[in-house]
Amino acid sequence: MKIRSSIKRKLRNRKNLKARSYSKMRISVYKSLKNLSAQIIDDKSNKTLVSVSSIEKTFKSNKDKKNISDLLGQELAKRAKDKKIDKVYFDRGEYKYHGRIKLFAESLRKNGLKF
Repeated sequence: MKIRSSIKRKLRNRKNLKARSYSKMRISVYKSLKNLSAQIIDDKSNKTLVSVSSIEKTFKSNKDKKNISDLLGQELAKRAKDKKIDKVYFDRGEYKYHGRIKLFAESLRKNGLKF
């Protein structure tokens, strides 16, 4: 069975990140054509600690995808601070680091998360 290049990229990125950042929490991002969602995961206990999604009511009224990415970054950083999480590593998965993913990551950094 042939594995798609996007799946190979996702597995390669995750393997490299886990090898370097074993003591930090992981921010996992999922992007579809309309929505964006992210969650902070503790890989030691395999639990999601904090999550945010553009499907939530507070973000539904906004139609600009780039603006939503920025708002989601602000909200996730705020929720992470409430849980006393400040150091994480960014798992972009199979997505390249540009566009909405880049805006989301920059918004997280701007609002206090370190990665």
